[in-house]
Parts: sequence; C-alpha cells; structure tokens
Amino acid sequence: MKKILALIIGIIILIAGLYYAFIYYVPYSEGVRSGELIKISNKGVLVKTWEGEISQGISGAQIFSFSVQDNEEQVIENLQKFQGRYVKVTYKERFGTFFWLGDTKYFVTKVEEESSPHFRGATPTNEQ
Repeated sequence: MKKILALIIGIIILIAGLYYAFIYYVPYSEGVRSGELIKISNKGVLVKTWEGEISQGISGAQIFSFSVQDNEEQVIENLQKFQGRYVKVTYKERFGTFFWLGDTKYFVTKVEEESSPHFRGATPTNEQ
C-alpha cells in the first residue's frame, strides 16, 4: 500500500513539474507592441508582482496589460523612467501564468523609448 501511495504522489509531482515547465519555458507567442506607457506598479498583498499598461490608441480605447518578472530589473527601471512616454515593448506570451509570476499572460522582456506617431517632430529624450 505504501509503494502505491508513493508511486501516486511521485506521478502527481512529476505531472505538476512538467506542467510548470511547460507554462514557464514554452512561449505561446513573441512580439512587439508600442504605445503610451500609462501604468507600472508593484502590486499584491502577499506576493508582489510588477504590472503595467500601455495605451495603444489616442482615446485609450485599446489597452495592453502586461506583467514583468522580478528578475528583469533593467526592464522595471526603464519602465519607471519612461512612465507617460511612448514606448516599444518586446514581450513573450505564455499559455497561462501562476499567481507569483504576474496577473497576465504577457511578460515584457525589453522596453525602448520611441517617437510618438501622434506628435510628429517630437523625439524621445536621451536620459541615461
């Protein structure tokens, strides 16, 4: 009986590990989006995650919500620096997420300041 119980628990742990590895390491899609960075915050009660939003339209009708992993320190720093500006973000979309990683399936891996197409002639500032 103990061997069967140990085998069942081992199979459950193996399946859970494979599911986690699949969700974490296999991207569903990768891409780039641009827009005005309207929000970046560190939210949560017990588990803090970095969450942000980009407005992709003039009226703010199309919002792209994303998460940033804690180990992406340079990305978090740049997002805070570019708050309110037009940015281009590179992201990975996962099949799902876990509550300790973020609220969305979209995880930003790179951020760059861009020139806004709405204000011709306006150029990004070069702060370093």
